[in-house]
Amino acid sequence: MKINSISILGLGLIGGSIAKSLKASDVNVKILGYDKSDILDLAKSQNVIDEKLNSIDEAIQSEIIFLCFPLDLSLKVFKEISPKLNSNNLLTDVCGVKNIFHEEWNKINSNGFFVGGHPMTGKEVSGFENSDSLLFENSIYILTNEAKNFFAWNDFVEIIHKLGARINFLSPKVHDIVVASVSHLPQLLAVTLINSASLQNSDIHFYDYAAGGFRDMTRIASSNFDIWESVIKLNKEKILAAFDSFEIELKHVKSFIENGQLEKLADKFESARKKRDEIPKNRKGMISQLFDLFVFVKDQPGEIAKISTALYKNNINIKDMELLKIREGTGGTFRLSFSKLEEAKLAREILLKEGFSTNL
Repeated sequence: MKINSISILGLGLIGGSIAKSLKASDVNVKILGYDKSDILDLAKSQNVIDEKLNSIDEAIQSEIIFLCFPLDLSLKVFKEISPKLNSNNLLTDVCGVKNIFHEEWNKINSNGFFVGGHPMTGKEVSGFENSDSLLFENSIYILTNEAKNFFAWNDFVEIIHKLGARINFLSPKVHDIVVASVSHLPQLLAVTLINSASLQNSDIHFYDYAAGGFRDMTRIASSNFDIWESVIKLNKEKILAAFDSFEIELKHVKSFIENGQLEKLADKFESARKKRDEIPKNRKGMISQLFDLFVFVKDQPGEIAKISTALYKNNINIKDMELLKIREGTGGTFRLSFSKLEEAKLAREILLKEGFSTNL
């Protein structure tokens, strides 16, 4: 491999997971990180990074630079660092909006290379403490262009594959259209559905009667608006276009119900079923429990029994368990769900003493 080091600017959920995933792989490169001092100290103490960066400009010493800040800050740093790149630098971001980066790149006179990137994976929680070495396993990693003139282009592609991801290429504009429909619109619909599920002047609490389907559909409604504000602002036109298409479909369904055209509604159901079945089944959905604990389990016999026995002895009941990610020969991340926060915290203490790595 021609790459000696990789700099990661922003060690949050995505940046931290990139670092952890590369450390867990057989990629022999030095990992450098930049973030707040307390996060850098934690990442260094956990051997997630090899060196701390004192400034953003120091990242230019690495052949590959991952830009992993929130969208607004990533765009700001992108404009600052791009003109300083040399022919040995490949800069790539991980943000959920892509066209704006390419528009800015075309305005900049840079000797380096840029590749827009968007890993289609994540969690409802953010931050380094929730980063996961298996976050990208079996996920789609969208790249919006190629940089084949970059001397280590093939190495960069290999690094993305080492994360466990599968690369798909989309143009920046097409990417923004696609994610507006499959990511940004669903987020706004989940928020709207939650807020509309109530009766004015009623003492009935609708959510007490919410079953699995409602919880599954609205799980992402718990996302922080701070994360979404810049996405909505910078992909406004594509999101509004997705809303227009949704409103047309919604009006059709409403009309079929009003006019008793159940056969046409049945056709909509059948069409939706077929399209839904086309969605890759490489990620499992699950009803979101109130208090989740994420536990990394090595791929060896007896590990699950060790967890259940330790919690059973302390009279802690696991309400639900789900395997989120798995890498053969290494291990996987399990989600353990508990009915009380106190139980989740106690379970974490117990499993830490048993030698497990956990995130609450």
